[in-house]
Amino acid sequence: MLVLNSKSNISVKDEEAYSEIMPLERESDPVGGAVSDPILEIRDTTVSFDMERGESRVLDSVSIDIQRQEVLGVVGESGSGKSMFASALLDAVVDPGQLSGDITYHPSTDESVDLLNVSPEELKQLRWEDISMVFQGAMSSFNPTMQIRGHFKETLKAHDYDIGEGIERAHELLSDLYLEPERVLDAYPHELSGGMRQRALIALSLVLEPRVLVMDEPTAALDLLMQQSIINLLMDLKEKYNLTLLFITHDLPLVAELCNRVAVLYAFDFVEAGPTDELIDEAGHPYTRALLNATPNLNAPPDEMQPIDGSAPDPVAVPSGCSYHPRCPLATEECIEQDPQYYSMSSNHAVACHHWEESVEAIPLNHLLTEDDAASPMEPTAESTSENMGSTNEVADNEF
Repeated sequence: MLVLNSKSNISVKDEEAYSEIMPLERESDPVGGAVSDPILEIRDTTVSFDMERGESRVLDSVSIDIQRQEVLGVVGESGSGKSMFASALLDAVVDPGQLSGDITYHPSTDESVDLLNVSPEELKQLRWEDISMVFQGAMSSFNPTMQIRGHFKETLKAHDYDIGEGIERAHELLSDLYLEPERVLDAYPHELSGGMRQRALIALSLVLEPRVLVMDEPTAALDLLMQQSIINLLMDLKEKYNLTLLFITHDLPLVAELCNRVAVLYAFDFVEAGPTDELIDEAGHPYTRALLNATPNLNAPPDEMQPIDGSAPDPVAVPSGCSYHPRCPLATEECIEQDPQYYSMSSNHAVACHHWEESVEAIPLNHLLTEDDAASPMEPTAESTSENMGSTNEVADNEF
């Protein structure tokens, strides 16, 4: 079991990378504040579908900045809009979906590209070459009748890359991911294990040397040992290739280990964002705190885990006011009538909740239980847990 812990492997490079924020407008200002060197700026971005029973907004006026070379985790329960947010970043929303708003990509500090207003040819080049994506389910991402080598060649050819040089890079990437390049390239997808397919897909997504890698639930179908192995490999790849990673998941322990910052999606909009250690130990939104309390961890006994009452809202009928109010134990008339703006908990931690100050006391976090509260003779100590995770990592790195 992964331990929910607030000490991520990647520290935020510099708090000065984020500008100090004041109370922010929900739709126009980025949650968590503007950053000093954004590689992506998303403003008032919406994805909607016209349906017989009304407009379905599966992404609702989201605004956020992504800092160059950071690892941003986007979390939320199923149906919160995570995958649609990923599709919007690549202007890859399927018909008849309608994407609106502003998404600005900065290849370098002094360059800007309006992703929603480029030509189809320019967009084709930007995808995979500048912004690449690892989709959910590696098996469904590969053509089962084509060898892995064919997928690399097809991608290189579509972007007018030299095939020979591209296959050499594929060899390097597969080796970086602890795979045997020739064996994998000559295999069909069904001949590889789930972990091998996932790593081959990561290599394919990096073969054109993108600056941004969007990962949509990349470890969802893998066992815990392989999840840990993939995380370790991603850390190495990020440093070697200077990547910006957007890690989309519902798995909070993975986010705690991997990400600089975390942004929480609920009802198709961000309700909280901040540095990983700060958000996990000092979350302000009742929904974020409920997510944390629903996550298994070694500091709290199983009977302390608390499911979140109710269900995610229908995108055609999102509640008025604060969208979380039907499920929130702190909801008042103000929550029902008024959609909260972003309140600043610190210089780079913002939350959309009228009662964020109360929630810290009203909804205690289980993973912050003291050892005296949680310890029992049969439970592992923090030291033994750390040692066990260390040996697990060694197995994960050496097994393949």
